[in-house]
Amino acid sequence: MQFTKQSLEALKFQDLPVLYDWLSRTDDNKQLRFILENLGHLPSGFDGGVLLQFLTHPSDQIRLWAVKNLGKLKDDHYLPTLKPIAETDPDSFVRREAVSSIGRMRSRNAIPILTDILEDSDPKVVLQAIRGLLVFKSNSHVQDELKKLSSHPNETIHNLINSEFSSNGHRQISSMPHPQSPEFMHNTVVLGDVRDVLSHAPDEAIHLTFTSPPYYNARDYSIYESYEAYLEFLTDVFKAVHRITKEGRFLVVNTSPVIVPRVSRAHSSKRYPIPFDLHTRLVNMGWEFIDDIVWAKPEASVKNRNGGFLQHRKPLGYKPNPVTEYLMVYRKQTDKLIDWNMRQYSDAIVEQSKIAGEYETSNLWRIDPTFDRVHSAVFPMELCRRIITFYSYVGDLVFDPFGGSGTMGKTARSLERFFFMTEKEETYFERMKQDLYEAQMFQSQPTHFLNLQEFADKANLTP
Repeated sequence: MQFTKQSLEALKFQDLPVLYDWLSRTDDNKQLRFILENLGHLPSGFDGGVLLQFLTHPSDQIRLWAVKNLGKLKDDHYLPTLKPIAETDPDSFVRREAVSSIGRMRSRNAIPILTDILEDSDPKVVLQAIRGLLVFKSNSHVQDELKKLSSHPNETIHNLINSEFSSNGHRQISSMPHPQSPEFMHNTVVLGDVRDVLSHAPDEAIHLTFTSPPYYNARDYSIYESYEAYLEFLTDVFKAVHRITKEGRFLVVNTSPVIVPRVSRAHSSKRYPIPFDLHTRLVNMGWEFIDDIVWAKPEASVKNRNGGFLQHRKPLGYKPNPVTEYLMVYRKQTDKLIDWNMRQYSDAIVEQSKIAGEYETSNLWRIDPTFDRVHSAVFPMELCRRIITFYSYVGDLVFDPFGGSGTMGKTARSLERFFFMTEKEETYFERMKQDLYEAQMFQSQPTHFLNLQEFADKANLTP
């Protein structure tokens, strides 16, 4: 007999004995899998016993669909049948489905089985057991068993448990509504070390940070005692940024490996993998990794490293020209989905903030670099435009802790966002003053240029 979805539906509700008879004697695995996959909603009185013969079938897909259909019956008489499958089936997907079927029964008789499965070595099987047990979260025994997983080595498991049982999982640190930000920080540039400046900024003040940290000992303005000291400096900065970032909002860091030139021809140069070394530190302080975007520049715009290899062509001497930088995208860790952040805004702001026209669909962005007579490492405005429009709403406060030439501020204002920047080099601070003063001639809200003490005074005056 050849089955179709229509004939199967008719048998299911009009002639179950014919379906049972065929299932009990078939050796046509293709048709069997088709039937099990397309049974859909099972009618009242469906005999789950006809499925039991398939729980030991050689095909893992047939076993999986037999288990799934058995779970649809929500009959806890099948708990003893599903338990050994959940614990010992050779296929992880079948085991997960068996645990899921046990959980869907929502039977208190399933609690001992599910708590035993919490000790399984497969984290995906454990996650299914957790979901089944969360139905009984008010049960003190279930709570105790689940809380034991708060230090589970699998990050998904311990994050889930900590979010479910944390006393402040949904606590809003700031009393300020999510779309709002402190007015004294709006369109403000502060001269000073970013760590000192942020010590005066309130919790959950900003919506987005987009920055390019100074390169390690590759520019005159960024000299550090050691690479470790450089990473510690960035760690301190991004810990402070984490504190002042609103729940669930984004940090985008533009970095690339950097080459420190050799001391002499008798020594080799050293290349430091900044984005990769920084990543672990960011994750450990509470930033959740979201995406990596690769910024690709024309090869003609970068320093040529191929000269020697072009001449000798000897293996081991190949050095590609570095035409890419990384835009590493992180979100401040939270148990709330991104939809929660979106719902904090009015329909009018959401509509006004939508990205119009064409947009980049991949994580490879081809953008020409920008060169400046004062600052040696400048953001292209197009790069800023994309980050700001993709990761913030109109009226948000956007931050750059290494303000540099002020491109982020100019772009943010052109996109109807507020900006906040810090810069410790007075040359760049004065350059921003000049550029932003000129740009604000027709703006209703002026830019404020403050030293550290002036910013601290403003922060202290803010209730």
